[in-house]
Amino acid sequence: MLIMLLLSGAVSAQVEAMRFDFTTRGKAPEGFVRIAATTAYSQELGYGYDLLPAADRTDFRFSVAVPDGNYRVTVTLGSDKEATHTVVRGESSRLLVADCVTARGEKRTHAFTLNKRNPHISGRESVSLKSTVARKRNWDERLTLEFTGEKPSLLQLIIEPVQVTTLFLFGDSTVCDYDDEPYASWGQMITAFFDAGIAVANYAETGETASSCMGSKRLAKGLSQLKQGDYVFIELGHNDQKKQGAGKGAYYSFSTEIKTMIDYITTRGGKPVLVTPLQRRRWKDGEVVHTHGDYPEAVRTLAAREQLPLIDLNVASTKLLEALGEEGSKALHVFMDAGTLPNQKQPLHDNSHFSPYGAYEVARCVVEAIRSVVPELAHHLHPNLPTFNPEQPDPQHALVWPFRVGSTYEKPAGS
Repeated sequence: MLIMLLLSGAVSAQVEAMRFDFTTRGKAPEGFVRIAATTAYSQELGYGYDLLPAADRTDFRFSVAVPDGNYRVTVTLGSDKEATHTVVRGESSRLLVADCVTARGEKRTHAFTLNKRNPHISGRESVSLKSTVARKRNWDERLTLEFTGEKPSLLQLIIEPVQVTTLFLFGDSTVCDYDDEPYASWGQMITAFFDAGIAVANYAETGETASSCMGSKRLAKGLSQLKQGDYVFIELGHNDQKKQGAGKGAYYSFSTEIKTMIDYITTRGGKPVLVTPLQRRRWKDGEVVHTHGDYPEAVRTLAAREQLPLIDLNVASTKLLEALGEEGSKALHVFMDAGTLPNQKQPLHDNSHFSPYGAYEVARCVVEAIRSVVPELAHHLHPNLPTFNPEQPDPQHALVWPFRVGSTYEKPAGS
C-alpha cells in the first residue's frame, strides 16, 4: 500500500500501487485504504480530498502526492443506493471519462493513464511560471482527479506508475489546460480519445510563443521527462505572428525557433509532429478571413523540409467554421451574455479561445489527422472510435461538460 516520505513538500519515495476504497459498508478490501467523506488532503497523509463531497455541489476532487511520471488510473464508478452520472477529469481538467451512466447497483470500471509533473527540472533549475499558471493543478506535487456530473460517484481508485508512450503537447492558449470554465482547449479533450497505452503531457500555456516556450524552460522540463519514441506535437504561431522588428516573421525567427525545438526533441529520441495554428473566428462578407499570414505555410514548409508529420489544423478548423456558418460558429467559442453563468458580471465574446464544445470538435479534427499522418499513434485510439469530418460537426449535446461553481471567467492571454 501507500508509503510516502515527504521532504519539503516533495515526494521522495513510494511503493508501486495506491489503492483507495470509498464505500461505506463493511471492511475495506485487503490492500485498500478506506476513505471517509471527511478525509481532507494533507501532506502528512499524502492523499485525500482537496475538494470535499458536499450535498449542495455536484463535484469533488481527490489528490495523491506522487513523483513526476505517468500513472495508470483505474476508477470504479456506481452506487448500490442510486443511479449515477459521472464525468472524470484529471489535473487541470483533462477529460478522461466523458460520460459514465450507471443504474442503481451497477458498477463500471474505467482505466486511463494520466501524466503528472511539477516545475522542478534539476538542481536549482525550474520552469518559470506566471503567478496565475503556478496556481494550476497541473504544476504541483499531486495527481488530482475530479469527479463531476449530474450524480458523480466513486467506489474504488487504484493509481500505479507505468511506463508508456507519452504524447507531449507544446502550444498556446488553444492547446493548454484550463482549471476553470468557460474556456477550454483541444489539449484537454484529446486525452479522452486514447487508451491507457498513451499518456498526454500538456505543456502548452496561454500567450506562448516558440521563444517563450524555450525561454521559460517549459521545453527543457518536457525534455527532462522525454523518453525514446515519445511524440511531441507543436502548435504555435498565434502569438508569434504579433512580433515586430528586424529578423522577425514566419520564415525568419519563427521557423528558426521551431527548427531549434525540433532539433532538441530529435536529439533526445523524440518524434516531433508539427501542427498549423488554428483558424480564428473572423468573417467578412460571409467568408472566413485568414488572419495568420505566412505562419501556417511556414509550418507546412518546415514539416516538408524536415520530413515530419504535419497536422494541418488551420485547414481543418476553417472547414469547421464554414460548416457552422458565421452565427452558428459562435458555439465553438466563448460567447455568453453577462449572467449566463453564476457570478459572471461581464459579457464574454471571444473569437480566438474555445468553449468546451469547440475544444472537443477541434480535438476530433486532431484525432482524425492522427489516423493518417501518425498511424503508429493511431493504434492507441479507442476501438470503434468513429471517423470525423469537420464539414459535418457534432451537435452541441455530443459533449457532456458540467460547469463548476467558482470559475474565474478570466480571459486567457493571447488572441
